[in-house]
Amino acid sequence: MSHDIMLTGLRQNNLKGISLRLPKERLTVFTGVSGSGKSSVVFGTIAAESQRQLAETFGTFARHRLTKRERPRADRLTGLTAAVVVDQRQVTGNARSTVGTMTEIHPVLRVLFSRRGEPSAGPATAYSFNDPQGMCPECDGLGKKIQVDLDRLLDRDLSLAQGAIRMFAVGGYAHRLYADSGLFDPGKPLRDFTEEELHLLLHGGGFKIDRGDRVNEYEGVVTRFHRLHLNRDLDRLDRAARAMVREGPCPACRGRRLNAAALASRIDGLSIADHCAMETADLIGVLDRLDDPVAEAAVASLRRIDAVGLGYLSLDRETPTLSGGEAQRLKTVRHLGSGLTGMTYIFDEPSVGLHPRDVHRLGDLLLELRDAGNTVLVVEHDRDVIALADHVVDMGPGAGADGGRVVYEGSVAGLRRSGTRTGRMLARATPLKDVV
Repeated sequence: MSHDIMLTGLRQNNLKGISLRLPKERLTVFTGVSGSGKSSVVFGTIAAESQRQLAETFGTFARHRLTKRERPRADRLTGLTAAVVVDQRQVTGNARSTVGTMTEIHPVLRVLFSRRGEPSAGPATAYSFNDPQGMCPECDGLGKKIQVDLDRLLDRDLSLAQGAIRMFAVGGYAHRLYADSGLFDPGKPLRDFTEEELHLLLHGGGFKIDRGDRVNEYEGVVTRFHRLHLNRDLDRLDRAARAMVREGPCPACRGRRLNAAALASRIDGLSIADHCAMETADLIGVLDRLDDPVAEAAVASLRRIDAVGLGYLSLDRETPTLSGGEAQRLKTVRHLGSGLTGMTYIFDEPSVGLHPRDVHRLGDLLLELRDAGNTVLVVEHDRDVIALADHVVDMGPGAGADGGRVVYEGSVAGLRRSGTRTGRMLARATPLKDVV
């Protein structure tokens, strides 16, 4: 098997028919000004063709459900391996996806509590907010409740005939269910309703009403709203319904997602929810003191999170709230714990947003991926990351039509002596982000 990725006649986007030989199981950094063709090589050609060929190995059923990818414009591409793109796009997911679940640390904590928690809530699944055994029954493990806001739904100064129920258009089907029900005075302002009348309007049910042209089961306004909107996928709540609700912590679990048994189980006085609410940098010390092999497995991943400058995150942070840079670094941590080898990992400027003191930690993680037997390709401008490269490809000399060529390929030391724009800036110790 070749230990090189061979790329011949690349013409994707602004590439000028270039050819490259990239060593496998090495860290290769692509440099050059914005628009010089770096991404066209790495993402538009290598990643695209690797993922296209991998998709071709799937059955017809699976292929029809995958995004169809066109073959990149190139004469020949050989030596490719399965590619994982670790970019800065935000993590997709819903409110059930957290930093803890994404990084696989939460499952480790569940195992820890199933063995050491007192009193025990049961097996590891009994500590999961995504499993019926562990989730809060009131909020189904979401940690929050969306409830009808009566001040938004009702205009108490108006009568039913005037449109007191804001969500229903006067004269529409839903409006007539109540205004023509015969249960209320349609001309009476809601502020003058008795307590019994208001309860009937909002929560009544269990009987039929005859509206003349039809007979239907009566259902209070709030009860109906719950059935049509809140008892479904809340992520798909339409704009009109969303304007009538408010969201807050679940009153049963106080936002901690778990049932009473899981929350009552503790290690050294702390529940699993307490652990997940800590900043990861602080949680390392708490788990270290347990001197437990399961806790040590969690600590190893937590240290990686801290190493990429994300020690301020908590495991209960929802992944959709992460920035693009935070998401990319967490993806890196997740892949480091996967155990896969022989892969190609592709990074898009992973140093963006990092404090300078954390860049070297990021570099250590990239080298760890490489040393596990993977090929690592990085589009980058940070000089400290470039300095770690086993191989450098400098694209240019300019951008757009003036780019698309390889102006240097080789070692970092050679780049410093090359006389290219990146090489000169590297040699002069000028911050590359100012020119690349």
